[in-house]
Amino acid sequence: MTFQWTAVAIFLYGEIGVILVFCLPFISPLRWQKIFMIPLWSKMAVFWNKMFLTIIVLLIVLFLDAFREVRKYSSIHVNEKTANVNTNAFDHIQMKLFRSQRNLYLSGFSLFLWLVLRRTVTLLTQLAKGMTSHAALEAQVNDATEAARKYMAENERLQEALSGKESSKKTESAGASDEKLKKEVELLKAELQKTSDALNKANNEVIAVKKQSEGLKKEYDHLMKEYESLQTSLNEAEDKKDL
Repeated sequence: MTFQWTAVAIFLYGEIGVILVFCLPFISPLRWQKIFMIPLWSKMAVFWNKMFLTIIVLLIVLFLDAFREVRKYSSIHVNEKTANVNTNAFDHIQMKLFRSQRNLYLSGFSLFLWLVLRRTVTLLTQLAKGMTSHAALEAQVNDATEAARKYMAENERLQEALSGKESSKKTESAGASDEKLKKEVELLKAELQKTSDALNKANNEVIAVKKQSEGLKKEYDHLMKEYESLQTSLNEAEDKKDL
């Protein structure tokens, strides 16, 4: 195996290892986001798109070269087989054909897993952001609920005080106090209405974030299923090569 195909094979095994690490269930997307926020990764993120496109171009070139070799030795293999040449030449052509097919599998799977790896990192980042927004919205909803309960309790207390004042003798000082209490009640009602509107808006945002998180999880599971099927086909291809 030449140097470039050895590098492609090592790159393929590295991709498989990284994807398996991403599949570990005890590492949450939030933890992956913290890992991606390490200063070293932040510096590498500047060159991430250029590196991704460069590797894509290299893998495509290697894949096309391997495909060309497969077609070349396949046609030679058929011609030599029909011509009944000596055994050594026929075995040599078979060896070349096997190597070109192996290189085709290596470059093709490397190219596909590279795209899957980028998509997986993107989904993990989006899922972590969604979970963070969901937690913030839940905290906001809890605060709004607590404030609403406080205002409602205060409103009930003021209404009780107002009803008690109305049952007593109406004097000039009591009338002024009742008027003040009524204004406070109206003010608290307005604040309660604002708080209720904020609570409803926060609940709607929480529901939207939950739906988005569920969509991201479904897409992530779909990618994992595709990866498992790809791994199965790779194992079958390696078994065929060993045979």
